[in-house]
Amino acid sequence: MAEELPSMKQRLAQLADKQAEVRLGGGEARLDKQHSQGKLTARERLAAILDEGTFQETGMFATHRTTFFGMDKADAPADGVVTGSGAVLGRPVHIASQDFTVMGGSAGEMQSDKVVAMMHKAQVTGTPFIFINDSGGARVQEGIDSLSGYGRVFYNNVLLSGVVPQVSIIAGPCAGGAAYSPALTDFIIQTRQAHMFITGPGVIKQVTGEEVTQDALGGADAHMALSGVTHFVADDDEQAILIAKKLLSFLPQNNSEDPPIVEPDEVVEPNPALRDIVPVDGKKGYDVREVIGLLVDNGDFLEVQAGYAQNLVVGFARITGRTVGVVANQPQHMSGVLDINSSDKGSSFVRFCNAFNIPLLTLVDVPGFMPGVAQEHGGIIRHGAKMLYAYSAATVPKITVVLRKAFGGAYLAMCSKDLGADRVFAWPTAEIAVMGAEGAANVVFRREIAAAEDQEARRAELVTEYRETFSTPFMAASRGLVDDIIDPATTRREVAMALEILSSKREIRPAKKHGLGPT
Repeated sequence: MAEELPSMKQRLAQLADKQAEVRLGGGEARLDKQHSQGKLTARERLAAILDEGTFQETGMFATHRTTFFGMDKADAPADGVVTGSGAVLGRPVHIASQDFTVMGGSAGEMQSDKVVAMMHKAQVTGTPFIFINDSGGARVQEGIDSLSGYGRVFYNNVLLSGVVPQVSIIAGPCAGGAAYSPALTDFIIQTRQAHMFITGPGVIKQVTGEEVTQDALGGADAHMALSGVTHFVADDDEQAILIAKKLLSFLPQNNSEDPPIVEPDEVVEPNPALRDIVPVDGKKGYDVREVIGLLVDNGDFLEVQAGYAQNLVVGFARITGRTVGVVANQPQHMSGVLDINSSDKGSSFVRFCNAFNIPLLTLVDVPGFMPGVAQEHGGIIRHGAKMLYAYSAATVPKITVVLRKAFGGAYLAMCSKDLGADRVFAWPTAEIAVMGAEGAANVVFRREIAAAEDQEARRAELVTEYRETFSTPFMAASRGLVDDIIDPATTRREVAMALEILSSKREIRPAKKHGLGPT
């Protein structure tokens, strides 16, 4: 008599049991431990970031094939990573979420294969890729197979670069080679429960003798304030997910699309408050974010790397519904000077915006590049050149507003007309010159001042003469380097009109494999 085959009902019951087993990850005890550390589980993170009912899992039943060091008996549901596709705010994405409850989220051959598969799908479908990191690192039992998997992830990070947005959420440990994948993505959001470093405190103490805590070495605040590795700091997983959603709302799906236009805020009436924000005295500071808040829709500005190189402010906003990337000197911090770190921060942001068709709005109030032995020996020449290179290479609409000071090479580096700015507006407070009037007078009129009976009085006269000649927007406007001198109150309207007319901008550059910018 033939053996009776399982019925469909029995097979479905078996499937449900297998699915339930995989969804439990490392088991109830480890899921509870994850929660006790203030962290969501891998699947809870996916449920929070993706629109309800949109997640389609891929590779649920994938498993490793390693037999070394007891791995033949090791159970690793989904091989420690949950992968698939879904939607964020109605737009499709591909996503991977490491499961720390399964072998510490360690990355082996199959885990990396699953991640790479999602990256490939993101590339061919033109959808953003999100990687939620929570892993103890390479799966040591798999040896070279684990390292090879990392290599494939890195390679595909590079293939996706400039094609689709890549967002990394660091929600737990991210150590060793694993840290390089986030570094190859466009934005890193790190929670305060997470740590990221190449070598941990134990190894550092053994090799160098230095003692350091995990937070001080690779915590979110350290990577924001000191290393500049992290773009956003979140208090917990929930806040990290909200940041990721808001960030993606500003961005196009891929490099062949324009950013989404939301219901525009059509209020473009003159705003007299803009006339009073910037002090006429160039030595007085102010918060440029107040200017930004009055220019953008609903005052809504998503600042990127807010705690790093604070002398330059960068971030995303909308003006009458259109996404813009904002780059602004911050006179409240170091007088808004450009230094090594701010040049790196600004140039990286400009390059991202250009890659994804996001117009650039540059607000200028810069006294120059930072002087000093440390800056020169640290390479301010090559780092500062990154700003020149990034703006010159950018073909998106570029609108510049000179608020106050714009001196020397830093004036050029902040998207001057000569670096391809499509529209340059200046406020009446703008001073555009090689250097400030006080310094310039000492150079230009050195002999005349030395020969005067009352040197201080004569110097004051010559400083005034130089300022009235060069340190105003009128000389630059007479040379065509400023398109218009405007009432600050009308800035939002002028920028909105420029964005509208430049929305069809197309600029063809000479064919080449890639440029060789300063490193």
